Amino acid sequence: MGRFSRRPEDGPGYEDNAALRGFGGYEPADAPRAQPKRIRPRPKPLKWRRAPWFGLAFIALVAGVLNALGVGKQHPASSSPPPAPLVATPSPRSAVPAVVAGWQSVAGRDGSYAYDVPPDWQPAPGTQQGWTGIRLVTSAFLGNCGQATLGGAGVTTEPLADVDAAARKAATDLATAAYGAAPQVDPGADAQVSRADGTAVPARVVVASVTPAQTGACATRHALVAALAFGGDSGTSGVVVAYADSDRSGPSARPDLERIVRSYRFVPAADRSTATPPPATYR
Repeated sequence: MGRFSRRPEDGPGYEDNAALRGFGGYEPADAPRAQPKRIRPRPKPLKWRRAPWFGLAFIALVAGVLNALGVGKQHPASSSPPPAPLVATPSPRSAVPAVVAGWQSVAGRDGSYAYDVPPDWQPAPGTQQGWTGIRLVTSAFLGNCGQATLGGAGVTTEPLADVDAAARKAATDLATAAYGAAPQVDPGADAQVSRADGTAVPARVVVASVTPAQTGACATRHALVAALAFGGDSGTSGVVVAYADSDRSGPSARPDLERIVRSYRFVPAADRSTATPPPATYR
């Protein structure tokens, strides 16, 4: 059998479809040709897909940090009220009447002893004052200039039976420690301290003057220290001390300091009462 040939003018016929899709046989030449299937290249994997567990761990770590920091959270306004202020109630203290007209008393805790201070002084019987070599209890204060105290008073003891020596030692120790200069101590004078039973104990009063080497707007230029010592037990002396910046305390500084220490006395039980200071509020 001869080969079929196809010329352009021939009508529809057959053609060799061996190169077409199928099984190599013949199929009508005018049959619709199948479109070749387009094969798309596989997408390249993302780098993080190569280590999926690392990516998941990193995401979990970031989420944990943000959650701990509260990022993205809405914090509702607190409905709890602000904390209440702290109110401290001082312990009851003994109160005794003053013996100097117009002044106020400063009493020991049990009221067994007291001394008086002028009305512009502030009693602080629960406060201790301390310097090198001397400490005062049952205190009172005159006021401040900046951070400097203008004056103060308090009670101490000296390990001396001689009341004149005890008074001089207390005045000298306080003047040297508080004002940083050696004082000049006057000859002193006799005094007495009233006991609770009405009898009197011999005492000695001295006044020391000191010129501190201080600088600044509130520096003390001149100061006075008065001390009264009275006989105690076992070779000791009780001492009451008052000191002040004499320039800022007015012309009555010296007589006021002497009157403060001379007002020291032991108080009968009938003259003692108990008073509670007003509460202090701390915010």
